[in-house]
Amino acid sequence: MDFNFKEEQLQLADALKRWIARDYTFDARRAIVGSPAGVSDTAWATLAELGLTALPVPEAQGGFDGDAVDMFVVMQELGRGLVVEPYFSTMFGAEFLRRDAKQGALLERVATGELKLACALGERQSRHDLRDIATRAAQDGDGWRLHGEKKVVLHGAQAGVLIVSARTAGAQRDEDGITLFAVPTDAPGVAVRDVRMLDGQRAADVLLRDVRVGADAVVGTVGAGWTILEAAADYGAGLLCAEALGAMDALFGATLDYLKTRQQFGVPIGKFQALQHRMADMYVHLEQARSMALLAAVRLAGAARNAGDDNAAAERRRAVAAAKYRVGQAARFVGQQAIQLHGGMGVTDELPASHYFKRLSTIELTLGDCDHHLARFIAQPGFYDDEEAA
Repeated sequence: MDFNFKEEQLQLADALKRWIARDYTFDARRAIVGSPAGVSDTAWATLAELGLTALPVPEAQGGFDGDAVDMFVVMQELGRGLVVEPYFSTMFGAEFLRRDAKQGALLERVATGELKLACALGERQSRHDLRDIATRAAQDGDGWRLHGEKKVVLHGAQAGVLIVSARTAGAQRDEDGITLFAVPTDAPGVAVRDVRMLDGQRAADVLLRDVRVGADAVVGTVGAGWTILEAAADYGAGLLCAEALGAMDALFGATLDYLKTRQQFGVPIGKFQALQHRMADMYVHLEQARSMALLAAVRLAGAARNAGDDNAAAERRRAVAAAKYRVGQAARFVGQQAIQLHGGMGVTDELPASHYFKRLSTIELTLGDCDHHLARFIAQPGFYDDEEAA
């Protein structure tokens, strides 16, 4: 299999690198994070002008029909630049809409950059289990009424539409009975409390009190939303793996530069063999994470091309669970080692190292942590077959 990126993908990555180096420097990012809005409309407009908001959108809705490997290239560069704009949350939400032909109008607005999305999936009691849904939706004439609360909705306050998971039937943790809704954030009964997270990103708690939406707000099929929810969550996890890889790349490079310039006993500390060994261990973790993240992107792209193929879906689940686990492990190791090698400077706000570590720590907890995905990988059919046969 050829794992080299296409020329168009490399050109897109290069364009992103140039923009980040010129207009989205570390100091510029700190100013954006510290602003009341926490995001930059100018930066978002640039992402749209570069075609990034249209990249994964189908051609029928004005997009470029990019797959998970195309998105891997983009998210890697955004991770290197620690970009805080709501790109991930919007592309994550677009994956839900892409799986429902009725949502073409919303996707067209996403492609132009006019519409930002957020995914309101987690709840206070659910932790990493997206099936654990207490939010309820009941039919009301030709529409629906939603009632519940969603926690830590990434860029919920910056979005124009929320993708909300609600229970229309079944028990609280059943896969059956889940329905997905596209809910405008300005709908009566929607209350959003915006906060800044540890890593500088924005998140919100969303309260839904007797929110009425029309029948056209349903994403997919009533009561059968789990299939879309699981597939989209895997897609989102794959994007996060790519972003984490870019952040680790940048953090590794910054640490290497620091070891070459910081002197002790009259020589750069990078000359000390013990520190060289630690850098080598960081590099091994980084490259293993890179392999798993790229495999997950390939499997996600394959599952999208073979929609409805159970084998492709099973491969997608295994690859994403394995990648999120391995990338999470690597993020923790690389981040901790980088902070220690920087010494006291590593935890200061003025140095990029602390910001990379905070972002990596948040990614590890988003859409399932290491423990969750390890358990998910083990639970996949066939894991124990060879052992039982022996």
